[in-house]
Amino acid sequence: MDYELDRIESSTNIEEIAEIISIQLRKPIVIEDAQFSLIAYSSYFTEDYDEVNKQTIFNKQWPVSIFERLSEEGIVDQLSHSKKPFRIKAFKDIQMNKRVVVSAIYKNETYGYIWVQETPPKLKEKELIFLKAASSHIGFLLNRDRIAKEGKVEEDHYFYEKVIEDAFQTKQQLKVEAASANVTIPKSFVVTVFKVEEGDEKNFDDIINTVRLSVNNMTQSAYIFFYHLEMIVLLASHEQNDRTLMDNAELLTLTVRTQYESSTLVVGIGNEYTSIYKLRQSYTEALEVIQTSMFFNKEQSLPVRYNKLKTLRYLAIIEQHNKQTNYTNEDLLTLLKKDNRSHTNYIKTLEIYLLNNCRLKPTAEELFIHENTLKYRLKKIQQLTTIDFKDFNTRCQLFIDLQLLRRKQSIVEGHQLSNEQ
Repeated sequence: MDYELDRIESSTNIEEIAEIISIQLRKPIVIEDAQFSLIAYSSYFTEDYDEVNKQTIFNKQWPVSIFERLSEEGIVDQLSHSKKPFRIKAFKDIQMNKRVVVSAIYKNETYGYIWVQETPPKLKEKELIFLKAASSHIGFLLNRDRIAKEGKVEEDHYFYEKVIEDAFQTKQQLKVEAASANVTIPKSFVVTVFKVEEGDEKNFDDIINTVRLSVNNMTQSAYIFFYHLEMIVLLASHEQNDRTLMDNAELLTLTVRTQYESSTLVVGIGNEYTSIYKLRQSYTEALEVIQTSMFFNKEQSLPVRYNKLKTLRYLAIIEQHNKQTNYTNEDLLTLLKKDNRSHTNYIKTLEIYLLNNCRLKPTAEELFIHENTLKYRLKKIQQLTTIDFKDFNTRCQLFIDLQLLRRKQSIVEGHQLSNEQ
């Protein structure tokens, strides 16, 4: 075993080291970095790999569901504190067999983990000592690699941060800075912003970890910046027409929002661009989505992409104008009073009808009513109001006023819920 340890300590290739450890212990080996991204795995004993190992190798990263499960069990926390190899029981619900895991530590900092799938026979004490010694050398190598990467990453971060802050006065100045920092300009990119309110710092720290874990699974480069409780994620691709870029931005927001529905999280995605000069614009667009979401009391059904906001982005300005001119849509006020008095559903019927471009069948299907029932409601709406559905401008005005009415109702409901609590 001393010979094998000498081979490990004389090697700088972590994939080669994984093979040596696997052969020596006669068990499947997976080596990950501190963010649980795959670094290397052994090609021996592949028939013994369980489902978690297979998913990790396929995704090049722990699936989020696995991370959540092991976090709940306290294993992720234990990894950051334990300096010796320790055993993990099997979890049948996620198809994970028994493990021995040891952190790759260098100068008291954890740089990665070695996962040994403990197929029979059980590891002996001398094998655990061997594993611990091997982990120290891997920690040294990962530290060396990180130092090399961080120098480059910091330069890239600094450059992109300056672009976002609009620090360059001319395009030529931007080009010179990029060349000086040896930054490879992406051919396409998109900016996503995650924001939480004051007092939700604890959730924000959890969100940061979730985002970092998620972007590690993506094929694009990701740069993350912070402004107080605002997290900016730049997804950058070296392909001109990378169709997965916006899909990954949306998947990222969906993953995070699903896990933090009860928090004060608000998300916005700017447009995708192919010119680095548009980086700040994508950022400001993402902020505009967030402002619109805040305007609507963080309503979850609102779009998170800037190009899907449409007329919603103008509603704050329109509302301000309505207040200054004391404007009220009397037709909507009539329908609202009727709904409150007679428990009808004319306001919702009207909104769904407009959203479906005044088509009967899709409107009836969305409302779960018969078309004849819908026709009856529309007839009653026209009898109670001056609405002319044939007039395009009337329909546009109704849609805008309905959105502002929905905002007002959302605020009232929020105050009521706050008072009840």
